[in-house]
Amino acid sequence: MRILPAGDAAVLVELADLAEAGRLYASLRADPPPGTLDLVPATRTVLVTLDRAVTGPEQVAAVLRSRSLAAGPDPGRGELVELPTRYDGPDLADVAALTGLTGAEVVRRHAGREWTVAFCGFAPGFAYIAGLPQPLRLPRLDQPRTAVPAGAVAIAEEYTGIYPRESPGGWRPQARCRCRPP
Repeated sequence: MRILPAGDAAVLVELADLAEAGRLYASLRADPPPGTLDLVPATRTVLVTLDRAVTGPEQVAAVLRSRSLAAGPDPGRGELVELPTRYDGPDLADVAALTGLTGAEVVRRHAGREWTVAFCGFAPGFAYIAGLPQPLRLPRLDQPRTAVPAGAVAIAEEYTGIYPRESPGGWRPQARCRCRPP
């Protein structure tokens, strides 16, 4: 764990991986240091913003160093949200070719599981959804698209994401969903 100042009212905690960042985030949600205003998890970091009238970065860093990351609190299981999805995205055939799988096998491996939202970022409402099986883990596109449609279900590296609105993007759309709030 590496703790860095982020301005005068936050610290950025760098961690080894997504699992460690998730354990720290769950631990901080369950028992935040005094003066914590907000927690922002990411792939390998957690940003802790502070109320400077209550605490400072040095005090929070001391609390963070005392946390064990070997095992954190169980973040629990959130509400299950089912999204109707049609696998007809522009990169489905490319994903199949790059992985050596058939299109049907790509769909089976992607659709046949429950997913966990690890954190949000990139754009408002864009969830980084963890758990992409190893054979489907591909790099981002070399040349990002100027427009990916809202509802596109795309993959990149270890994540699946659903574009909440049309935006530029470098992930590989392989499906689309009719996303509605639960």
